[in-house]
Amino acid sequence: MILLTNDAGRSGVQESARLLQQGTAALDAIEAGIRLVEADPTVRSVGYNSWPNILGEVELDAAVMDGTTLRTGAVGALVGFHHPVSVARQVLERLPHEILVGAGAARFAAEIAAERIDNLTASSRAAWEQVLAVHASAELRADWEHAPLTALCQRVTDPQLQKGTTVFLAQDHASAVASGVSTSGWAWKYPGRLGDSPIIGAGSYADSAYGAAACTHTGEMTIRACTARSVVLYMKMGLTVEQAVLEAIRDLHRLRGGLIQGVAVHAIDASGNFTVATTGDIEVEYWVWTEGLAAPERRHATRVP
Repeated sequence: MILLTNDAGRSGVQESARLLQQGTAALDAIEAGIRLVEADPTVRSVGYNSWPNILGEVELDAAVMDGTTLRTGAVGALVGFHHPVSVARQVLERLPHEILVGAGAARFAAEIAAERIDNLTASSRAAWEQVLAVHASAELRADWEHAPLTALCQRVTDPQLQKGTTVFLAQDHASAVASGVSTSGWAWKYPGRLGDSPIIGAGSYADSAYGAAACTHTGEMTIRACTARSVVLYMKMGLTVEQAVLEAIRDLHRLRGGLIQGVAVHAIDASGNFTVATTGDIEVEYWVWTEGLAAPERRHATRVP
């Protein structure tokens, strides 16, 4: 058994590890851990108290994947609900679809009686208003419905505030592998922006036969390179988990144009090995738990020049 999460998952790592140790299925343990992160107001890029988009709305993305069936569930740009990871899980369980976004995701969440909440706190609203006071004219702010947002988005969108997409990868007692991710995306993003988190194959992927991978930071890059699926495919081709992550990072280095910044890649294989590596000028810490550890341990990711 193994559990791997980034530092944003610190609120839920102990609970997920406890559940795995008790014999809980990987996907159930992951969902339980991520729900704790979504409820933690100190994690400003996941769930409650997250940074809003450019219009002051907190739009949430989440995804889960069952590595045995290869079924997935994902939601994007979900507004007004407390636990997007659980809504994503119910997309997997109840629908013939794999992803819902926007108003459709919110309608489904209401239909399954998901817990409602206003994720925009006074603290996040104050930070958003301060940014607008500097960068947006009073005329623009007075009529958001018709305001052109493209230039404003270029000025204020801040990927540096989005370093905490929570990612959980796990293998349980039955050797089933699963993945789960949850995030609010970039601070002050253009409304409707989806990063890699709700895109299966880009932000996360799990296959019980080979392993799982998940990414954080610059989702626009991992969407272009299909990074999470690539890591698992490289392991399928016979590479070790470390070699697979390095090869996926080489793919990222080939990208030209668009937004090029740092990416962190987290991965486990079907034998319980793991690695976390970063590209770009970023430092990343993560948590890992295996059967041989009394408690989850915090470690530093490998930086790839």
